Amino acid sequence: MGGCTVVKVPKKGTYFEESGSNNQLRKFVRNGELEEGFMLLEGMVYHGEIPDIIACTSLIRGFCKRGKTRKATRVMDIIEDSGAVPDVITYNVLISGYCRAGEIDNALQVLDRMSVAPNVVTYNTILRSLCDSGKLKQAMEVLDRQLKKDCYPDVITYTILIEATCKESGVAQAMKLLDEMRSRGCKPDVVTFNVLVNGICKEGRLDEAIKFLNSMPSYGCQPNVITHNIILRSMCSTGRWMDAEILLADMLRKGCSPSVVTFNILINFLCQKGLLGRAIDVLEKMHKHGCTPNSLSYNPLLHGFCKEKKMERAIEYLEIMVSRVEILNQLSTKGCSPVLITYNTVIDGLAKVGKTDQAIKLLDEMLAKGLKPDIITYSSLVGGLSREGKVDDAIKFFHDFERMGVRPNAITYNSIMLGLCKARQTDRAIDFLAYMVMRGRKPTEST
Repeated sequence: MGGCTVVKVPKKGTYFEESGSNNQLRKFVRNGELEEGFMLLEGMVYHGEIPDIIACTSLIRGFCKRGKTRKATRVMDIIEDSGAVPDVITYNVLISGYCRAGEIDNALQVLDRMSVAPNVVTYNTILRSLCDSGKLKQAMEVLDRQLKKDCYPDVITYTILIEATCKESGVAQAMKLLDEMRSRGCKPDVVTFNVLVNGICKEGRLDEAIKFLNSMPSYGCQPNVITHNIILRSMCSTGRWMDAEILLADMLRKGCSPSVVTFNILINFLCQKGLLGRAIDVLEKMHKHGCTPNSLSYNPLLHGFCKEKKMERAIEYLEIMVSRVEILNQLSTKGCSPVLITYNTVIDGLAKVGKTDQAIKLLDEMLAKGLKPDIITYSSLVGGLSREGKVDDAIKFFHDFERMGVRPNAITYNSIMLGLCKARQTDRAIDFLAYMVMRGRKPTEST
């Protein structure tokens, strides 16, 4: 073969020429064939080849993403034993993988074993993980260690620590870190100031937060829309609606364009106060300011209409929302999507006022749009049908959603048993109670 060494990959029996092994390693990693890549790497090192650091870094990243941090560490061991020199990026990827997996002690062990100098990214990754875990004291010890290594903290470092200090020790202590930051020649940015503004608001010192916002330009930093939203949310939560209107006008005067979140804060506050007309006015002004309402803009309104039993208005605004909002873009892969909450709100409202036929039509509409109903959807329907005396229909829905993999809760069982008792079918209610216990649901006081 022209003098090229042939490499045998352990267990797989596949052969590669030495000159192409690193290319094959890159290909395995690129295709997500991590186990094959790992075996190839073992074979390469066994035959004295030096693996490509970039490909090995990608292999470590791939294993970390899959939660296989031990395998990622084994890759690092192999690299180090091979005579190749991992760079700071390789170590950072492994440290980041450990931190994401909540294995902070292992991340610190990697920091100790690094054969190259850690950089600010290394320390920021560890500091973030420690602070998110409520280990501020340990984070400050890591900062001291960083300073002794002449690795100077950047604005991200200090912002992480200031945020954690606000939560754990209060804003006064965080301000000391801000002073230290400045004394080291590190200029705070708008994110740093937003963390402090948020901390001041959470301590209930809204007027001080407003003064702090107004003083930001003197520090060479202009407040952004997030800064204003933090203050706005605090104003609304403390009932200072007039101040909120003034702040919004001030934002516009200064050329700080409101975001959809700005308007959603206002709509939510007005709906909580029962001022649905004013909330609609705010909703209709959004387009004028270049903002497109999302389902979170409509949810408080729909909830308000349902609370006031104005179901015609609720359905009207649900239809407006469906025509304006791109539903598929708002389907959430994690947790409950905002659009699902919207439908659940109206279905529950209709069920409570005895309009289950309309509620079932909305369920069909949901399914047609690719929305998957949850336990709240079905519990609302089962409860409504039971209250209307349609207990057999309620039981049919109950078994339908069991087949769809939705596990009924105690409220759902109780609704059906109450419906059966009202229909004087006590024997069936007792049977249903037995079924509930058999399915592993604990009866409640209401049961």
